Amino acid sequence: MTEAFDTPTMIRGPLRSPKQMLAEQEYGGHMSIHDDSTAERMGFQAGGPIEGPTHFSQFVPLLQDLWGQEWFETGCLSAHYRNMVVEGEQVRALVERPENGQTQVRIRAEKADGTEVLIGTASIRGDVESTEIATRIARLRPPGPLVVLRDLKVGMKGKGLEEVRMDFDQHMGKLYPFSLNQKLEKITEPSPWYTEDEGASSPWGRAVIPLEMVSVLAGYSNRKAGFPTRGPALGLFAGQQIRMIDGPLFVGQDYLLEREIVALSESRRTESNWVRTTFLDAETKEPKAEMILNNATLKHSFEGYEEERAAMERAATT
Repeated sequence: MTEAFDTPTMIRGPLRSPKQMLAEQEYGGHMSIHDDSTAERMGFQAGGPIEGPTHFSQFVPLLQDLWGQEWFETGCLSAHYRNMVVEGEQVRALVERPENGQTQVRIRAEKADGTEVLIGTASIRGDVESTEIATRIARLRPPGPLVVLRDLKVGMKGKGLEEVRMDFDQHMGKLYPFSLNQKLEKITEPSPWYTEDEGASSPWGRAVIPLEMVSVLAGYSNRKAGFPTRGPALGLFAGQQIRMIDGPLFVGQDYLLEREIVALSESRRTESNWVRTTFLDAETKEPKAEMILNNATLKHSFEGYEEERAAMERAATT
């Protein structure tokens, strides 16, 4: 007997209230877009937004329920951020219900009133050819003359391998001014697998770094990459993909990071660099995970942007 409908249906998670933990974030010697006064000065009247990957945690229980342990070992969450969330707003994760054997599904997160927070895909087993981020990169058109990112080139790599690790009480620096334990006090989806006391109860016998903290680990040493960008200017995450190759990543484990710029682009309001960061086992050098981040710089936050852009365009036509 055939099924009555083949309409995709969504698995709905509960509404959660994510917390702001980047109000004191600094980079390039100045406060970030997550600071209320800075956000308002840049035109975001609701205040400093909560960082996008914070919402990744809400998908993990849903995807673990779909794909089990394999989600932690080979899972990929790929998202384009649509609207900002400020503390006090509630968010719900939604995941398309897969058919038998399906290894990639659509996902989205929305506020209580239905406003989209992010859209994207989740997948396992290296099914990454048509992820949200891969699809968007494939559609990019060459940007016009870049101002803030004028010294970057596609294919440019970081200066060398960066040594990183995440311990429970380790302060993660000015870019992420908190520790893992402080995050675990506020994370929307707590798990004993993440904790110091019960991490050994995980299937791998060790505490797992939460998915939303993978970008924190990547950000800990990002200044060492030495990519030449100009400033001061304010940036925000416009899209992000975190993929486990041989996961998960573990608390207290040493990793090496290598970075490469895989795309450059622009929109009406931003210039973007798309950077792939690969997490290598510090001993074997085998890849364990990777992240692709679309870091978008607000054009109007760079003093003299329009004048400099106009001068570059005139020079290009003479």
